[in-house]
Amino acid sequence: MKPLQEAAEINGHRLRPESLMMSYGYTPAWSEGAIKCPIFQTSTFVFRNAEEGKAFFELAYGLRQANPDEEMGLIYSRLNNPSLEILEHRLTLWDGAEEAASFASGMAAISTTLLALLKPGDVILHSEPVYGGTDFFLKQVLPRFGITAVGFSPKASQEELSAQVAEIVQGRLAMIYVETPANPTNHLVDLRACAEVAHQHGSEEHPVRVVVDNTFLGPVFQHPLHHGADVVLYSATKFLGGHSDLIAGAVLASKPLMKEIKAMRTFMGTMCDPNTGWMLMRSLETLKLRMERAAQSAQVIADWLREHPQVARTYYLTHLEHDPAQQAIYEQQCLSPGSMISFDIEGGEAEAFQFLNRLKLIKLAVSLGGTESLAEHPATMTHSDIMPEVQREMGISSQMIRLSIGVEDPQDLIADLAQAFGAETDGVAASYQPDAYAMYI
Repeated sequence: MKPLQEAAEINGHRLRPESLMMSYGYTPAWSEGAIKCPIFQTSTFVFRNAEEGKAFFELAYGLRQANPDEEMGLIYSRLNNPSLEILEHRLTLWDGAEEAASFASGMAAISTTLLALLKPGDVILHSEPVYGGTDFFLKQVLPRFGITAVGFSPKASQEELSAQVAEIVQGRLAMIYVETPANPTNHLVDLRACAEVAHQHGSEEHPVRVVVDNTFLGPVFQHPLHHGADVVLYSATKFLGGHSDLIAGAVLASKPLMKEIKAMRTFMGTMCDPNTGWMLMRSLETLKLRMERAAQSAQVIADWLREHPQVARTYYLTHLEHDPAQQAIYEQQCLSPGSMISFDIEGGEAEAFQFLNRLKLIKLAVSLGGTESLAEHPATMTHSDIMPEVQREMGISSQMIRLSIGVEDPQDLIADLAQAFGAETDGVAASYQPDAYAMYI
């Protein structure tokens, strides 16, 4: 079910991802003319003959190289499934990747990728902070397999990063793992600098791979593969899924790297299921619309928060005038500030909890990237497994609140935020000007 190149073009005109999301990789004739790909809810597939079954397994287990124009056919849904293959073809489009793989969750994508590309004795150098589950996996799980995780500041310069790498025993560094923007501080990591350091300190025998969690801005607003990354990861639960009704993950990379990652996925059993894959295909059709609308609203809300007397500081990607280095990274690798806002409320945990408990339209819940707006307290929720003193070093305080802005009317969201601060809402919504965010379209 491999898509044809001509399906992505019309008379030499290259179609854009948002157009291809409707049909790429699928032909209605395969399914009685159904305009949408059906859910292939089956565990196994029938071979036309024994010889075909033998050939498929030879390719699946790498017992021989494929002949020209030969593809591995369908065997078993732990290895491959039509619904997932079509989804994965579409996932490659935004990032310009050679191949993609879908997973049962974002953490399934992360853990499977790291276990596929690392071995005992390796060192993984990672940015800080990262999502709490990733932090735990790096620091508590990987050491059980003889893999050492070493953190670095997202604000480290290329020279500082290279100096840190130089302290690692030669040949042991195998990966630079980056989450940018960082969860929940929105700190940016220079992907080109990471790629250059990986190139300088790696070799053909001992490559250093750059792996990027692109969940906060991708795949529409940031494309790590264009800046030297080797692998891109997603919690597809977030913007890719976008409706808070599924759990999934995704990985994109070159064909050789994806061969290793998919092999590990097969034996760990961490693939996405067909029904979830079908739901993701539905969501991809509106991905750009949702992300653009949420980003437009987030810009207005972040600007409003910055001027609020009960806000000590905002963490948003167009509020970087105080940090020229971060501003330069933003201009180099980001296409939009996105829809994730963090801010420090005046006071501490008590004031943050009081604010969160008052919210009405915005829901108090973890996760992000859905159609509805969400708020949470990173220090005691998503990053609660990190020691308080380490949280503070990462820039996470008891004052910090993280917002994921959805697609509601921003006028209504501002009214909710205003009342949560304890202000009267009369006149707050009226002061909102639609033209104020039209400029960001």
